[in-house]
This record gives sequence, C-alpha cells and structure tokens, in this order.
Amino acid sequence: MFLPAEKITPNIALPIILLHAFTNIRDHEMDKHSKPTKAPLFSFHIELTYCKIPQYFLHYSGSQTYFSLNQRDKKMAITKVYIVYYSLYGHVESMAREIQKGANSVPDVEATLWQVPETLPGLVLEKMKAPGKADDVPEIKPEQLVEADGFIFGFPSRFGVMAAQSKAFFDATHDIWATQALAGKPAGIFWSTGFHGGGQELTALTAVTQLAHHGMIFVPLGYTFGSGMFEMEQVKGGSSYGAGTFAADGSRHPTELELQQAFYQGKYVAEITRKLMI
Repeated sequence: MFLPAEKITPNIALPIILLHAFTNIRDHEMDKHSKPTKAPLFSFHIELTYCKIPQYFLHYSGSQTYFSLNQRDKKMAITKVYIVYYSLYGHVESMAREIQKGANSVPDVEATLWQVPETLPGLVLEKMKAPGKADDVPEIKPEQLVEADGFIFGFPSRFGVMAAQSKAFFDATHDIWATQALAGKPAGIFWSTGFHGGGQELTALTAVTQLAHHGMIFVPLGYTFGSGMFEMEQVKGGSSYGAGTFAADGSRHPTELELQQAFYQGKYVAEITRKLMI
C-alpha cells in the first residue's frame, strides 16, 4: 500500500520503520563474500532500523515530521553579529547603535554591541573633555571574537587611519590570527572623520588590511544603498566601503541620512552573514 508523503506522521512512521526493518533484513548492505556476523540479531535489527529512519522521517519533504525538524533547526541556528567599535565623543557610538538596529531587523540574527578598551590615561581624557563610555556596552576581549559569525567594526579616523585604540585591539588578536580562527567570516567597517579630507576613504582602505590578514571576507556596501549614495545637497559621510559620518569640531552629529545608511549597513551585513550560515 502506498501512503502519500504528507500523510506520514510520527505515529504512522515508527510502525512502518519497525515493520520494514524486521521483514526486509536482506536489504541490509553487507558483503556477500563476508562471513556472517556474530552480532546478536537484535543489534542487527536496530542498525537496519537506524538506516531506514532518514527515509521515512526526513526524506519526504511534504511530511509534517520533515517540516517540524527542519523548521526547528532553522530557528535554533541564531546568527551572531558583533558590532565592535571605539568612540571618543559619541559619533561612532551613535552610528553603532543604528547599525545594531539594522542588523537585528533581520530574522534569526542577534547583533551585539562591544567596545574596544580605552588606551588613553584618565587625565588625558579629562583634558580632552571626553564624555564617559556607555555603561550598557561591555568591553570585548580579542578571544571573544571567535564566538561571532560576522562583524562590523567602527572607529574614528586619526590622521587617515583608524584610531590607535582600535589598532591596539587588532594588534592584540595575535593568538586567533595564528590559528586563523576568523578566516571566512564576513566583516564590514564604518567610521567618523572630522571633514572631507580627514580620511573618509583612506581610513576604510587602511582598515581592510586588518581583515585581510585574518582571512575575513570584507563586505562593502557598494552602491546598494541606492539614491542616498549620490546625495549632493547635503554633507554626508560614508562611501562604497561602508557607512560614515563627519564630526567637524565635535559639535556635528550624524544626520538622518547618515543614520539611515548605518541602519542599512547593519541589515545588509547581517543578511550576508546569514546567507553564509545557511
């Protein structure tokens, strides 16, 4: 009797498996020239039953059992995206929070904010009138990077390259670099500069080397952000390499368009990371 796949349920499948196992022992794959096994017949039946389980429980995509198992696996597979940043005056932090929102808008993605450790002494930070760090964002240790499936790194520019705090953090990743523990994982970047000539593209270009030596896959935005990439009526940071903003003398904060691009980048990188996971 033929039973349609969609009608096969766990209650029906188990008796079928057992019946098939105990009445079709000859189907078992064994060398006809080999000596008969001395294993108990019961063990033989169990082995055969195990071999037949995928055929009935998993093979028929129309069955409720197949659907339940596969949907369960997809729901359990959460993609972790780490947004790792350094921010002195809050500009990069504002971008990071928007990027997190974008990444978390992707189903089955869990985006987490992390700060890299500060390297400047407290007295220097006080003279620079730097505000305190965000209390709700923990500091990350290099070895914690291996827990993530994808990354988005953010930093302010210092003389055309990433801030020393971010570089110091990357320098501390020697152990995971030695094992190439991050190889094949996607990563994007975002940044803040003082003005147009402050390193909007150079900061991104010099940052890519950090990803390359770890074997990570650089995920640029390209021009997927659409018309926002060609905005000429207002000052806007960012480029095809990633989202960006201008801080000017420190009084300027990310504009609505820059925040939109940051949100988009979070969503975009999270989607790419998710695709690579499946």
